[in-house]
Amino acid sequence: MTAQLADMASRQSSGEKEFPMTNKDFKRIVSLASKYTGIVLGEHKRDMVYGRIARLVRKNRMQKFADYLDYLEANPDRELSEFINAITTNLTSFFRENHHFDVLEKQVFPELKRKNSDSKRLRIWSAGCSTGPEPYSIGITLKRSVFPSDWDVKLLATDLDSNVLAKAASGVYPSSEVDGLEDHLVKSYFSKNASGKEVKVKDSVRNLIYFKRLNLLEPWPMSGPFDIIFCRNVVIYFDKPTQKKLFDNYANMLAPGGYLFIGHSENLHGISDRFQNLGNTVYRKIS
Repeated sequence: MTAQLADMASRQSSGEKEFPMTNKDFKRIVSLASKYTGIVLGEHKRDMVYGRIARLVRKNRMQKFADYLDYLEANPDRELSEFINAITTNLTSFFRENHHFDVLEKQVFPELKRKNSDSKRLRIWSAGCSTGPEPYSIGITLKRSVFPSDWDVKLLATDLDSNVLAKAASGVYPSSEVDGLEDHLVKSYFSKNASGKEVKVKDSVRNLIYFKRLNLLEPWPMSGPFDIIFCRNVVIYFDKPTQKKLFDNYANMLAPGGYLFIGHSENLHGISDRFQNLGNTVYRKIS
């Protein structure tokens, strides 16, 4: 064991942190996270921040958080993407908040089949798609709803984190991630590898989805309009002024009467008056 590893092991066994992170370091990280991602990190996130940024300090063979932060600010072209990927949180699962997919299948898709019968066009956006279960769940619901083959149906999935986007685009997951799904869904829309330890989303669903990296705080290159936008458990990391701006932008991007789905811990009260609350964190654009 090298002297450095021995010293690290000694500090960890005594409960001492591997690298020092001062209050000044934490405030710098909070400021950088807000500047580049819009995420607001409270004091209760200190341990999470330590764990994630310590990996980058270690990876760059540095001794202190301050050294890493100096390096990051001096070399944003080299290191900023790594910092953003470390800070952003990615927690998702297939058919999470399942009531949303029931609303899609039983209410929204039948309505849009009638409403868009002339244009035969459907556009959906999963904003903050993480590793992909959300857009794939939307795609599976689309396939189950059997839109006619002559319709132009596209599903955009975006995220800030380039690493999770690469995983999402691959469509490959541990088999354990589909254990809770009904057998007929797994058989119809996933294929298992030879070992049975992994599943892959079938091309019939994957081909519906376009994965793109997007920072929600930067200009959006899409022209829209979208019929449906999913933005679930994303804005909880933003302050209220940023939330107001985002939901105003979502309203601008939605077609008249378009649908917005947000997370179970989120609401638009005091944030936007451009949506009608339909219940269960489903909203319809009214202006």
